[in-house]
Amino acid sequence: MAIRTDAPTRREQILKEAARLFAERGFHGVGVDEIGAAVGISGPGLYRHFAGKDAMLAELLVGISGQLLTGAKRRLAEADGGGAEQVLDSLIEGHIDFALDDRPLITLHDRELDRLRDTDRKMVRQLQRQYVELWVGVVRAVYPGLEEPAARSAVHSVFGLLNSTPHLGRAGSLPGRGVMAELLHRMARGAFAAAEG
Repeated sequence: MAIRTDAPTRREQILKEAARLFAERGFHGVGVDEIGAAVGISGPGLYRHFAGKDAMLAELLVGISGQLLTGAKRRLAEADGGGAEQVLDSLIEGHIDFALDDRPLITLHDRELDRLRDTDRKMVRQLQRQYVELWVGVVRAVYPGLEEPAARSAVHSVFGLLNSTPHLGRAGSLPGRGVMAELLHRMARGAFAAAEG
């Protein structure tokens, strides 16, 4: 993934702090005043950026689903004939970056997805299905012995493994980022190989 060098916008700061606070205390356990205080503005000042907490939650969950899909499509396009193995490793690396860097969003998705309006929840699910299917195609190219349903199950299992990072302990209590990323990568590839038998 490209490294950003510019400062986050106020809107991005608000979303980051909202995700952290929602993950720590739950959607209903956080008020707009607390989110505002976390970014140095008044609670009512948030309404210049968002219609309310519901809009923040929707943007966080729809947004990350869209970012994962866009990133996966970019990785596929950038492979430029590098082969399915390279593409799969790149997809795994991208998802590991998300799992290690955006732990609050994983927690938020697990706990609060049902709080979204139906249209937003359907959009999240649609984006997630497209993301899964992209992976299924790549996994089947690398592991041709996997039938489509087994490949889809393996992809969901690997996502479960990678998305378990919020449950592994506090960020400071885990091995270094590089060690953790390498371990997760090996485990993901091992899971796909085991699924093929």
